[in-house]
Amino acid sequence: MKRLRVAVVGVGALGRHHARILSEMEGVELVAVADSQEQRGQEVATRHQTRWVADYRDLLSERAVDAVSVVVPTVAHRQVAGPFLECGIPVLVEKPLAGNVTEAHELVALASRHHALLQVGHIEQFNPAFQAAKKAIVAPKYLRCERTSTYTFRSTDIGVVLDLMIHDIDLVLSLVKSPLRRCEAFGIGVMGQNEDATQARLYFENGCIADLTASRISPVASRSLTAWSAAGCVTVDLHQRTVQRFSPSETLLQGTSPLEQAAQPGADLEALKKEVFGRFIHSETLAVEQNGADALTQELREFTHCVVSGQSPHVNGAQALEAMIVAGKVLEQVASHQWDGNPHGPIGAYPFVTTPMRKAA
Repeated sequence: MKRLRVAVVGVGALGRHHARILSEMEGVELVAVADSQEQRGQEVATRHQTRWVADYRDLLSERAVDAVSVVVPTVAHRQVAGPFLECGIPVLVEKPLAGNVTEAHELVALASRHHALLQVGHIEQFNPAFQAAKKAIVAPKYLRCERTSTYTFRSTDIGVVLDLMIHDIDLVLSLVKSPLRRCEAFGIGVMGQNEDATQARLYFENGCIADLTASRISPVASRSLTAWSAAGCVTVDLHQRTVQRFSPSETLLQGTSPLEQAAQPGADLEALKKEVFGRFIHSETLAVEQNGADALTQELREFTHCVVSGQSPHVNGAQALEAMIVAGKVLEQVASHQWDGNPHGPIGAYPFVTTPMRKAA
């Protein structure tokens, strides 16, 4: 059987893992890696017994690939992925879809016009903890997401909204399934010209509200999601891959209210406190399926499967575009927010920075 010819464009910190996984994948031939840095490209190519090309456009002129994984800096997504889509070649592009909403629209339009598969690397969709939680979260009324990391000096071409918060925007949209009504947001820039910490509140047409916190200047890394609905509360640790569900017990739903019990003469409040979790609120740890493959491997497997089968991936271009549109609205709010009446907005107004920074684009 003919193997699927796949290339990776960009083999930096993340792209080299794309190359490694694809080189080991059954039914796939890693035919090339493209990277403008010769030493890096040659090193990865040699390690995985393939060839290096300096210019990704050589792959187009040679008609050497059936599909391509694009793992270049975000600002170059449109430039690099666009020509492959124009040739009808399936593309997996790392998140976010593009550097701005306009370019994201353009990539989705190209994919549609040329009938080319476009998948976007929103890898948290493959996190087994989120997959387990998604089954338990029905009609959420309130969501809270927190995503923090230490400063890595990577993805500095974009701010924290497109770097980190875009993950949670995608997860929230997949859970709420309702149009965004409006959003509020503010952010601060510390290390450079882009925002490094942002807080956003999203209001949806169905009444759901989502609070999102993202920071890449945190001393500790965390990734969590909490969802409230009429059925109870689900908390997800996306880093530790654990899911906890809290729901009202039959005693709470059908019996005498614990508040009424507490108001009765001689009520033992200490005993009631101990019974909150157990007698009144049921707590359970949900099973998280560990299938033995990391999320990136699952994502790349899905990509190659969709290329061969014609099926749609978890996150196609249209879904990723929705996340980009929401992210764009968050960035608009960040840019318009004023700290202490500062007309220059949040970037450059951070109180602990003495030298003013440039305002975010």
